[in-house]
Amino acid sequence: MTDVLATRYPRAARRVGAPERFLKNLGRQAVFYRDAVRQIPHALRYYATAVLQLIAEIGMGTGALAIIGGTVVIVGFMTFSAGTLLAIQGFASLGDIGVEALTGFFAAFINVRIAAPVTAGIALAATIGAGATAQLGAMRISEEIDALEVMAINSMSYLVSTRLIGGVIAIIPLYSVAVLMSFLASRFYTIFINGQSAGVYDHYFSTFLRPSDLVWSFAQAILMGLVVMGIHCYHGYNAAGGPAGVGVAVGRAVRSSLIAVVIVCLLVSLAIYGTSGNLNLAG
Repeated sequence: MTDVLATRYPRAARRVGAPERFLKNLGRQAVFYRDAVRQIPHALRYYATAVLQLIAEIGMGTGALAIIGGTVVIVGFMTFSAGTLLAIQGFASLGDIGVEALTGFFAAFINVRIAAPVTAGIALAATIGAGATAQLGAMRISEEIDALEVMAINSMSYLVSTRLIGGVIAIIPLYSVAVLMSFLASRFYTIFINGQSAGVYDHYFSTFLRPSDLVWSFAQAILMGLVVMGIHCYHGYNAAGGPAGVGVAVGRAVRSSLIAVVIVCLLVSLAIYGTSGNLNLAG
C-alpha cells in the first residue's frame, strides 16, 4: 500500500518520510562521530606521521592555496576585515551618543566573544573543511578507502581521526593569528583613520579585555574546529555518485558547518556568559 502511494503521490510521500530520513541521517552521523573520536588514541599511536603532515597541510595549504600562504593568510585577512568593520560601526554608533572613546571597549568585548570566533569558523569551513571533504570524497569514489580496508588499514583512524587531531592542534596558532589581526585592525582604524588618541583607545581596550574571555574564546575556537572537521569528514567519507557526488558532498558539508559554527558560538556564549553578558560597564 505504501509503495502504491509513493508511486502515485511521490511528492507527498517524500514529505511524509522526511522526518524519518532526517532522524536516520542524524543517527548515522552520531555513530560516525563516536567512532572517529574513539579511534583518536589509535591514530596517535600508529599514524603520528600522518597527523604531522596534516597539521602542516592545514596551516600552510597545498597546491595553489600554498602560494598565498595557506589557511593562515585567509583566516588573518578575514578577521582583519571583521575587526575593521567592527571599528567602523563601533566608532560611528558610539559617536552618535558622544562616547566614541569607548571604541576600545567595543573592540575588546566583541572581537573576542563574537567577531573573531565566528569569522575564523567560517574561514575554516571554507578552506580546510571543504578541502577535507573533497579529498575524502575523491578517495571514496575512486575506491581508495576500500583499498585501505583490504590492506587491513583502519580507514576511520587513518583518514578521519588524524584529521580531527590535526584540525584541533592547528586551530590554536591559526586562531592566535585571527585574534591578533582583529585587534590590530580595530586599533589601526580607530587611531590612524579616525584620529582617536592612542592612550584613550588603549586604556579602554586593556581595561575591558579580560584574560578569562581570551581563554574561553580559544576553547570556543577549538570546539568549532572539531565540529567543522567532523562534519566535513563525514560528508567526504560517505560521498557517492562520482565527481558530481563529491561536489554535492562539499556543498552540503559547507552549509552544515556554517550553521554549526553559529550554533556553537550561540550555545557556548550562553553557557559561559549567560543572557546578561556577564559585564559591568560602570561601578
